[in-house]
Amino acid sequence: MNLVLMGLPGAGKGTQADKIVDKYGVPHISTGDMFRLAMKEGTELGLKAKSFIDKGELVPDEVTIGIVRERLSMKDCEQGFLLDGFPRTVAQAEALEVILADLGKKIDYVINIDVDQSILMERLTGRRICKNCGATYHLVFNPPAEAGVCDRCNGELYQRADDNAETVQNRLDVNVKQTQPLLDYYNEKGYLKNINGQQHIDQVFSNLDELLKGLK
Repeated sequence: MNLVLMGLPGAGKGTQADKIVDKYGVPHISTGDMFRLAMKEGTELGLKAKSFIDKGELVPDEVTIGIVRERLSMKDCEQGFLLDGFPRTVAQAEALEVILADLGKKIDYVINIDVDQSILMERLTGRRICKNCGATYHLVFNPPAEAGVCDRCNGELYQRADDNAETVQNRLDVNVKQTQPLLDYYNEKGYLKNINGQQHIDQVFSNLDELLKGLK
């Protein structure tokens, strides 16, 4: 099975990716992992990517696409893969189709874990962290016994700056703007499958599992 996994921050993409990998044994390939592997192995493209990353710059498309081609050509991808974080643009999606055609493969599904933005806001702004021991809580899903106080060490709980409502909303807006053209592109191609991510984690995976069983 050749899959692309999509979803906004807080949708539970990472959790579902782990479950897919555990059950189906396909490699989970994230952009960051690909870059790290290419840099570790010292490939020509890996060294090129490193030169941009070290300067805090975005890696150009041609380098990223080359690294994706290298990774998808590896032996562990012969029986399938789960791509996460690539493609990010329609241009990258078009490049991915060329890569796969050259490898004699095609995308089976682009799976979008779909969650309403109001729920994502609740998930992402509810996190609280202990200033003393670093324990993590969530006001809705994993609240402390006493508001604002760590269960473990009685330390003060705080909200990280990047978890405040304004920052989270901005992150979501940027992601929607970036991903919507990609979702539209894959929908027109007939690859897109939306999965309701507002259910319990196990129910989300049950829906995913039903979809993927048809590919075995």
